Amino acid sequence: MFEGPIQRLVDELSRLPGIGRKSAQRLAFHLLNTESADAKRLAQAIIDVKDQMRLCQRCFNVTSAEECVICRDVRRDPTIVCVVERAQDIPVLESTQEFRGRYHVLGAALSPIDGIGPGQLRLAELEQRIELEGITELICATNPTIEGDATASYIAREFKPKGLRVTRLASGLPVGGDLDYADAVTLGRALSGRSDL
Repeated sequence: MFEGPIQRLVDELSRLPGIGRKSAQRLAFHLLNTESADAKRLAQAIIDVKDQMRLCQRCFNVTSAEECVICRDVRRDPTIVCVVERAQDIPVLESTQEFRGRYHVLGAALSPIDGIGPGQLRLAELEQRIELEGITELICATNPTIEGDATASYIAREFKPKGLRVTRLASGLPVGGDLDYADAVTLGRALSGRSDL
């Protein structure tokens, strides 16, 4: 459609998640019209991420060191571990400023239809951590989806018999939410997870 480098840029941008053909074209032309220094800074940031970032050897969060900043923080409770599907879930939980334990990134959620079984998750590494670090509680912070629920149930079945407390994040109505806009599954979870006042 376009000539040479601009078409290659559109093609590459459209391969990114959430970026369709039209968005890729807008981004490509925006980059074409920016200062050369700005485009080079963006290109260098992409190269730096690929060259310098890796997974934390303990929890599998992204880091530029052997261990991530959360695992290195001695003020955090090492006995409570929040289990998440992806590293990008950690900043969301951290933004609450409520959790003072550590994390464990599974890498995905159970999804047999996609070929993701227990062997594809970092469950063996989690079991090693439990033995070595004296973990007493796992908080399952997987997404409230069929796959996330299945993953949380699997973790509970595997680790509760070993004497660990296994909990799940509460789900239901958001603060400021309106009952008129809530779906049946969300309302059902809100009802079953209700607490005393």
